[in-house]
Amino acid sequence: MTAVARRGAAAWFRVVPMPRMLSLAAIGLLIVATAHQMAGVPSMTGSGLVGAALRLAVPIGLAALGALWSERAGVANLGLEGMMILGTWSAAWVGVAHGVWPGVVAGAVGGALGGLLHAVATVTFGVDQVISGVAINLLAPGLVRYLSTVNWSNLPQAGSTQSPPVRGAIGSFTVPVLAGGRVGEWDSPDLLGAVERGDLFMLSEMAGLLRGVVADVSWFTLLAVVLFAGTWLVLWRTPFGLRLRFIGENPAAADSLGVAVYRVKYVAVVISGALAGLGGAFLVTVASGLYREGQTAGRGYLGLAAMIFGNWRVGGTATGSLLFGYSDALQLRESGAVRGLILLTGLALLVLAGGLLLRGRYRASLSSLGVGVAGIVLFGLVDRVPPQLVYATPYAVTLVVLVVSARRLKMPAANGIPYRRREVDR
Repeated sequence: MTAVARRGAAAWFRVVPMPRMLSLAAIGLLIVATAHQMAGVPSMTGSGLVGAALRLAVPIGLAALGALWSERAGVANLGLEGMMILGTWSAAWVGVAHGVWPGVVAGAVGGALGGLLHAVATVTFGVDQVISGVAINLLAPGLVRYLSTVNWSNLPQAGSTQSPPVRGAIGSFTVPVLAGGRVGEWDSPDLLGAVERGDLFMLSEMAGLLRGVVADVSWFTLLAVVLFAGTWLVLWRTPFGLRLRFIGENPAAADSLGVAVYRVKYVAVVISGALAGLGGAFLVTVASGLYREGQTAGRGYLGLAAMIFGNWRVGGTATGSLLFGYSDALQLRESGAVRGLILLTGLALLVLAGGLLLRGRYRASLSSLGVGVAGIVLFGLVDRVPPQLVYATPYAVTLVVLVVSARRLKMPAANGIPYRRREVDR
C-alpha cells in the first residue's frame, strides 16, 4: 500500500468511526428482529421494502445534495421544488422525442436553468434568497403547465397535465449469486433470498436488508451514489471545494484572499439546480415513465430537510434521504408496517434511555424512557393505524427528525446572507 493510500484510509477511518457504526447497526438489527419475532409486525428490513425505500430516496437525496452545494457556498436554496419540477418537464420533453438518457441530461439542464435564475437574482442583484426560492417554486408549475398545453394537448395519452410515455427505459442490475438474476444462459442462485426466507433470527433481517440494495437496482440509483461520492471528494478533498466552503463561512475573507466569490457562488447554485433537476428526471424516467403534474409531491422540501438533518455534510445528507425514503416506502405498505414503526421507535428509545443513563444524562434518559414506553403502549392499544396517519408518515417523520436534531445543527456561518464586494472596499 502506498503512502497516499495509507493516508487516505486513515482519513476515512477518522471521518467514519467504523466500530461505533457497526455496533449501532447490530443494535438496530436486534431491535428489528425482536419486534418481528415477538410482536408479529411485518419485517421492517424485507428486501422489497428496502428496495422501495432506496428508489424513493433517490430523488430526495439528489435534491438534498443540490441544497448542500448551494448552502455550503452561502446561498440558501428554497427553490429546490421548482427546480425539480423544471427537471421533470424537461426530462419528459426530450425523453419523449429522443429517448430516456437524453431525457436525463435534459432534466439536469432544466434544473440548472432554475439554479441559474436563482443565482442571478440572489448573487448578482441581491434579492432575498428566501423570496427568490419561493418565487421559483411558484413560477415553475405555471410555466410547465403552459408548456405542456402547447406541446402535448393534442397528442394521444397526453394533455396539459401529462406527457406521452418516455421512449425506452433506464434498466436495472442484480448482483449474481447474492440476489439471483441470470449469468449468460444460466439462472444464478439467490443466497440472500434463501436466508431471508429462512426466518432466522437477525440473519434473515440482515439478508433482507442486503438483498434490497443488490437486487433490481436502477442504473440511475448507481449514478446517484456516484454523485454523492463525487460531491464528498470535490467539496472536502479539493482546493475548489475548500474555497467553496470558505465562501460559505466568510465570503469577505475569501474575497480578500483573491477567491472569485461570485463565480464560485454561481457554479455552486447552478450545480445545485442541476442535481435537483436530476431528481426530477428520476421521477420521470424511472419511477413513472412519463411526466405528471404534481409528481414531485414536495420532495424538494424533503430534500432540504434531509440536508439540514445531515448537518450540511454528505454522509448525514445521505442518511437523512434514506430515512425519509424509508418512511415514504412504509406508507405505501399496509398500515401494519407503520404500526410496526411505532413499536420499533418505542424499543429504540428504551435502548437510547439505557445509553443515556450510563453516560450520566439522567434527565434526557428519563424523557427517552417516557416517550419509549408511550410508544410501546400505543402499539398495544392500536390495532390499525388510521389511513390519514399512514399517508402523513413521511412528513411526520421529517418534523420529528428535525426537532430532535435541531440542537446539534451548525450551518455555514454566511448561509443566506447576501454578499456585496463594495462592503469590503469600505
